[in-house]
Amino acid sequence: MKENKEMSLQVTNISKQYGSFTALKGLSFSLDEPGVYALLGTNGAGKTTAIRIILGMLSKNSGEVLWKGKPLSPVSEKVGYLAEERGLYPKFKIMEQLHYFAELKGMKKPDIDKAIDYWFERLELNDYRTKTAEQLSKGNQQKIQLVAALIADPELLILDEPLSGLDPVNANLFKEVINEEIAKKKYIIMSCHQMPVIEEFCNDITIMHHGNAVLQGNLNEIKKGYGRVNLSVKADGDILPLAQQCGLTPVAVTPSNIDFKIQSEEQAKQLLNKIVSADIPLVRFDLREPSLHEIFVEHIEKAEMEEAEE
Repeated sequence: MKENKEMSLQVTNISKQYGSFTALKGLSFSLDEPGVYALLGTNGAGKTTAIRIILGMLSKNSGEVLWKGKPLSPVSEKVGYLAEERGLYPKFKIMEQLHYFAELKGMKKPDIDKAIDYWFERLELNDYRTKTAEQLSKGNQQKIQLVAALIADPELLILDEPLSGLDPVNANLFKEVINEEIAKKKYIIMSCHQMPVIEEFCNDITIMHHGNAVLQGNLNEIKKGYGRVNLSVKADGDILPLAQQCGLTPVAVTPSNIDFKIQSEEQAKQLLNKIVSADIPLVRFDLREPSLHEIFVEHIEKAEMEEAEE
């Protein structure tokens, strides 16, 4: 895909060192078109460090961050940020805080009021206009901070664990808003521990471990590279002897299904033919690529083994 520097984010070789400790080592990635880019990793992997460097909140030891071909300046550019560590002032009225945050982004009062009216209606916050932050539940505080991130209609949006701590209803509401921002052709960086959320939204990913990028690329292409190697079967009968005849050993047996790792799709076809020939009623026969969760665990375990060998 041709790079569009007129509207793109380029992160090149950014690193962060604290004495002898390396928090981030030479991270590079780019958003060349609208969509969602995911930063994944266990706690301490360097995701938040990378986000803070991108936003200019943290100095870097090397590298550069370009937006539209120029060094990114969150002060002058339309950048929205939802931090993992929630940052409202507990004693102040939420309306005062939102006006303050919006004014920092250069917005005028009529535009601020219009944006607040829209987002309070969209996020079901109208009952809390006169409240202080400490009078709100954690979920509603998170909604207010999402309003603060979106109020100036940012072109670049950074979401650090946006669904953390939300109940299912509010999580779905946040997902709807994220989808709406995607439809508006926004550039979005998302850090999230919930792998199904990443699979739902993200085109490209970086998996990080102890400051290093251990896997990068387009999620669909990464999955295709593995092939359809996971087989899940549920049948009203004992299929294990038939699976053994096909050279298959289950990796998991539960009341709902039996899971196998296959060497080729031909193995799966052999098992299917044997089940049908044995006249065993088949409830489910699902051949699929590995999930992001499985890919994530594999690469983190591999990175940890390599570290242990050094």
